Amino acid sequence: MTLIQNLRGEALAAPESGIVAVVNYGRERPGLIPLWAGEGDLPTPPFIADAASRALAAGETFYTWQKGIPDLRQALARYYQRHFGREFASDDFIVTGSGMHAIQLAIDAVAGKGDDVIYLTPAWPNFAAAAGIGGARAVPVSLQQSGNGWFCDVERIAAAVTPATRAIFINSPSNPTGWTADRETLQAILDLARSKGLWIIADEIYSLFYYDGPRAPSFLDIAADEDRILFVNSFSKNWAMTGWRVGWVKAHPSLQPVFENLIQYSTSGVAQFMQRGAVVALDSGDAFIAEQVERARQARNLVCGILAETGRARFTAPQGAFYLFFTIDGIEQSKSAAFDIIDQANVGLAPGTAFGDGWERYFRLCFHRRLDQVEEAAHRLARWITAAR
Repeated sequence: MTLIQNLRGEALAAPESGIVAVVNYGRERPGLIPLWAGEGDLPTPPFIADAASRALAAGETFYTWQKGIPDLRQALARYYQRHFGREFASDDFIVTGSGMHAIQLAIDAVAGKGDDVIYLTPAWPNFAAAAGIGGARAVPVSLQQSGNGWFCDVERIAAAVTPATRAIFINSPSNPTGWTADRETLQAILDLARSKGLWIIADEIYSLFYYDGPRAPSFLDIAADEDRILFVNSFSKNWAMTGWRVGWVKAHPSLQPVFENLIQYSTSGVAQFMQRGAVVALDSGDAFIAEQVERARQARNLVCGILAETGRARFTAPQGAFYLFFTIDGIEQSKSAAFDIIDQANVGLAPGTAFGDGWERYFRLCFHRRLDQVEEAAHRLARWITAAR
């Protein structure tokens, strides 16, 4: 038996990224416009980076609060008050080592071996993989499409609930579709969770990247304090901090000791100088976010307009996030087509196979980049679509 065969089964079953092969194939191409990754093209703005640099120079490099420094948790409370119109205490928040870490801790807190967790597809693959590594079974429920775009049939979620179900994971606005749950859908999901005694893990990372108002509808708009909801979030998207790996969990204050223990036995906390940058991001970053959302809105409109003119691209303009999830008439396998698009159009897209079974015809395009690059990429792609048969 080889060394790898002696590893834990759940670790061996962890899936490879469905995007990596495409990225590795195209990353060195001169002039390629990469729209495959879920991040923008701007570095962290100086007002955030400088705060971290000052703290690093001042020697803030020691062990610190595992649940996050008080200043950051207080800043999170202020941020939520501004954007969600409710008062929160610093004890509602736990700082984590990335949004992915927040998701992993939420799963660890509510589900394990023998448990099911329901999630909506197409989906960013990390949630299902993290659940599987923890021993739980991720159960997909597909979003539906109509002439009005993507929607969630809550009855399909209800039909997937079994005695083994422990939680429902809801990412809204969604990666990769941009689907955004309206208040009525959120209420129906919450009513289902209440009736069945289920947890909700709410990934609202894109709540401010919303194109029909100041923010997307949230479970916070309808939830009671005692509802079983864990909110997971990250500094990555709003403030161009993807490489910092800082996130948070919002949970009932009574749960804080449990999450503090989970942090102790995973990362033992986030570097204090990085948290100083996160404080400034929250307190001084609203204008930066607004600029990024407006740029994404313009990029969305550019891409949708140019691709629509081909007559062969099929999509719904996303309500939120910064992705276009689309098909091309005549293309049945996006994975192989993504390599052709690199070779012939010099544009990098993520194949739909990365987002779950049944999405083989789809591509995901991240339009959170400079408008001139987005426009050029869309024209290149449109020419390829027109020529491809």
